[in-house]
Amino acid sequence: MARYTGPVCKRCRREGQKLFLKGAKCYTEKCPVERRQYAPGQHGPASVRRRKQSEYSVQLREKQKVKRVYGLHEKQFRNLFEYAAGRPGVTGDNLVVALESRLDNVVFRLGLAVSRRQARQLVRHRHVKVNGIVVDIPSYRLSAGDEVAVREKSRELDLVDASLGARSRPRLMEWLSLDEKKKVGRVVRQPARGDIPLAAQEQLIVELYSK
Repeated sequence: MARYTGPVCKRCRREGQKLFLKGAKCYTEKCPVERRQYAPGQHGPASVRRRKQSEYSVQLREKQKVKRVYGLHEKQFRNLFEYAAGRPGVTGDNLVVALESRLDNVVFRLGLAVSRRQARQLVRHRHVKVNGIVVDIPSYRLSAGDEVAVREKSRELDLVDASLGARSRPRLMEWLSLDEKKKVGRVVRQPARGDIPLAAQEQLIVELYSK
């Protein structure tokens, strides 16, 4: 599977807004998207002068933005959309809730990692337990009542302590609880769309995939 290894700030510039892909650094450093308010590449400055985007272009950019925020590839994102579409309720809301319910995202939301990328690394390297069992699958879907904890042997990791002690650490979501001393969190309830601070128009993604 292809993996992006380039500068993450280019992705923010392409979407024209901060996606907070670098974690705490995005709050403390001046982002390139503020200095160069146009897309990367030799044709980037010309994009500023474009008057109107097509309907498809607007929908595509919204999908790409959400994909990049959560660090997913196209196949993963498409599979998640199909899962959301098969669930009762509003497909767009189901999609965002499914994204938030991923293990790597919950590790990030609990403050155990400074970014989703770092959270994914913690999970992959088997530093995280779910309900007492080591889980190394970042896409593992959590439900209400599930417990997420740093393994006993990994609780002294500097990056976990640094993340929990960061001044710019995002506030804990209402649908999560955390015991910082034990480094144990819990999914109190399933999140609703209103609980999720994602600046996205998920209906545009639904329209794109429904064509």
